[in-house]
Amino acid sequence: MAEKEQDEGRKAVFRVPRTSFMAIALLTICVTPIALGEIPYLQWLYIFPIALAVFVIRTRTVATRSGLAVRTMFGHRDIPWSALKGLAITKKARVQAVLKDDTKVPLPTVRTRHLPVLSLVSEGLIADPSGLLDAEDIKPGAAGSAPQE
Repeated sequence: MAEKEQDEGRKAVFRVPRTSFMAIALLTICVTPIALGEIPYLQWLYIFPIALAVFVIRTRTVATRSGLAVRTMFGHRDIPWSALKGLAITKKARVQAVLKDDTKVPLPTVRTRHLPVLSLVSEGLIADPSGLLDAEDIKPGAAGSAPQE
């Protein structure tokens, strides 16, 4: 099993924090008196907490040695590192993948503070603009990736 983990390399998962479910539960509690009250046919209000829960469960960006896997509420896209031209940063500190054909793919839940992690997972294919990592940190087989017995 350790061999399989070593072959896959590093992996980083960026997703909406699971504590968001507390807010969704509170929203469900607040909607319940209205949905089940005296006015008929308001049970459709439960669609909002259900949609938010699906959003929290589905939305994520997974970075692996082979590339990025972007999953949104309604779709999924795999982007190999070789298809990337670079990364673009929006005004709200969000990160977008710029492909070689100049199309931009938003990376949900990835922010500028995550760029060193992307550099580490991509093994140097994405440059670390922060300067927090040294060249020996980025190399595959660096400290911490030794096989366990």
